[in-house]
Amino acid sequence: MIDLRSDTVTRPTPAMKEAMWSASVGDDVYGEDPTVNALEQKVANMFGMEKALFCASGTMTNQLAIRVHCEPGSDVICEKDSHIYLYEGGGVMVNAQASVRLLTGDKGRLNAGQIAETISPENDIHNTYTRLVSLENTMNKGGGSYYDFDEILKIQKVCNERRVALHLDGARLFNAIVETNTPLKDYGQAFDSISICLSKGLGCPVGSLLLGTEAFIHKALRFRKMMGGGWRQAGMLAAAGIYALDHHVERLKDDHRRALALAELFSRQPEVSYIYPVQTNIVILKLQDGLDAQAYVDSLAKRGVLAIDFGKNLVRLVTHLDFSDDQLNWLSDQL
Repeated sequence: MIDLRSDTVTRPTPAMKEAMWSASVGDDVYGEDPTVNALEQKVANMFGMEKALFCASGTMTNQLAIRVHCEPGSDVICEKDSHIYLYEGGGVMVNAQASVRLLTGDKGRLNAGQIAETISPENDIHNTYTRLVSLENTMNKGGGSYYDFDEILKIQKVCNERRVALHLDGARLFNAIVETNTPLKDYGQAFDSISICLSKGLGCPVGSLLLGTEAFIHKALRFRKMMGGGWRQAGMLAAAGIYALDHHVERLKDDHRRALALAELFSRQPEVSYIYPVQTNIVILKLQDGLDAQAYVDSLAKRGVLAIDFGKNLVRLVTHLDFSDDQLNWLSDQL
């Protein structure tokens, strides 16, 4: 089976396993795991931010950021299809006791004008008060679309003027980076907090990092403990992250190339009416009216390809480290 359900299905490469096996470890709750400390310092330096915190998942890093930035009675502005709203179990409301203000973006991307109009009036006692704007880059439900960095800077300006924090759900940020060549430190200067995921395109078995100021991460560390996120000898997982950052970033371009080829293959299928513009490693198919997405996913599985139902007559496929040119050529013969 060719598994294109997600880029989270990858397995560590032999070289990554060797790095994990040879890692030095200690008790991270006591701050004594040298490899975790090295990973956190490495990522903080890459983005030019003060500190980073290694966590189990991108959901955890996003939720920690929201919990630190917000408080009961506040709100978060985000796109209506954003991961923090759709796929994190209502964590905004449960963990931070905050509300959301949902906007409709261009393939999931918001603009500064929308945000400026949506931030709640600061002195209106009838409203929640906006404490956070969250952007997602790349945008999962937007077919892997990414932001023009100039628009991010405009959004940052609005947030600064209105005294609202700006968070980046950068689960697939490195996919955007290899396409735009925007320096990582530019992102570090634009956002108050950033979440990056190691277990998607970078191919690690587990892990995400949250970045911010030292004071911000100190608060996040406390909330991580409350959520049960303190871990002990996590250095083997951190070693995978260090290896991935050193060896698996530039190769993301191969995933993007194969995603374009996949889109071309599926564009010839009579069941497909439209394909979202492919910018990175996500391919979203819109089926002809009347066709059931799950039925189409089941038919692909019978032909040896795993995909996922992505909503009303939508199907998603994601290229990744374990999807090769040989598999792409085989798939070309099957479709």
